[in-house]
Amino acid sequence: MRICLIASDPGHPVLAATAAVLAPDHRVESLDPDRGDAPPAELLGPGPPADVYLLKAHTPRGIALARHLEELGAPVVNSAAATALCQDRSAMADHAHRAGLPFAATRTAATIAELPDPEHPLVIKSRHNRRHDLVARVDDAAELRALADQWPDEPVVAQPYLAGTGWDQKIWVVAGQVFCARRRSELAEPAAEPAGGAVFGPRELPADRAELARRVGEVFGLDVYGVDLLDGPAEPVIVDINAFPGIRGQAGAPEALAALALRAARQGAGAGQAGGHRLPAQRDAERDTAGR
Repeated sequence: MRICLIASDPGHPVLAATAAVLAPDHRVESLDPDRGDAPPAELLGPGPPADVYLLKAHTPRGIALARHLEELGAPVVNSAAATALCQDRSAMADHAHRAGLPFAATRTAATIAELPDPEHPLVIKSRHNRRHDLVARVDDAAELRALADQWPDEPVVAQPYLAGTGWDQKIWVVAGQVFCARRRSELAEPAAEPAGGAVFGPRELPADRAELARRVGEVFGLDVYGVDLLDGPAEPVIVDINAFPGIRGQAGAPEALAALALRAARQGAGAGQAGGHRLPAQRDAERDTAGR
């Protein structure tokens, strides 16, 4: 089979490792949607599409290319609609809240200066998820004004700063298989080693949090994704969801991703129709995205 990675960096560790798993028996290619300014049809070149595409690039051009491929009937993991939904933190929060997920309370503003009388401390993020975007903790009005001066025209979302252990639970899911780790929170005070030790794999992850992570995939129509939870004994709170994250250093993740790619390719070949590799929840995500 032909498997194509839609990525600006096909040498990313998880992609390179996945390609190595597939390479002995399959042809693995890569396509950078942000190289040059050619339209999607020209990026593909002559000949039929690949058997499956893995959408690691989350840029507007990457998503546009994925949509074009879906129109041609090629399976894309994750779908263009599901990926786009995760790039808009305002839409993401709305979608999560409507589904009853425990997502952090989120307000949206056209600029930081237009946030209505926020309570401190809070977390300010760029509305549109991208490289080098804004993610900052603000403890008082003076810090908020300073941030507004630095990012005067940035559309943002604001969430209350929720105290935790100083660590985050990073949960990654590939076709229902759960991987996880703890990472120091960039927004918290320096913290000691978390309770229970630094080792934090699927065996240490509480069953309810693993189930919550899988539920996120159902709600957002994602096959490969990450869920960021606050670390601590309280009820889990989701602070972010990422389509096709890095999943660095997780044993078994490349094999799971390779198996998913092959399964999606077989399903796409069997379906014989346009629309890409979509779950029912992905069709819901498409309706959400189309309405914005």
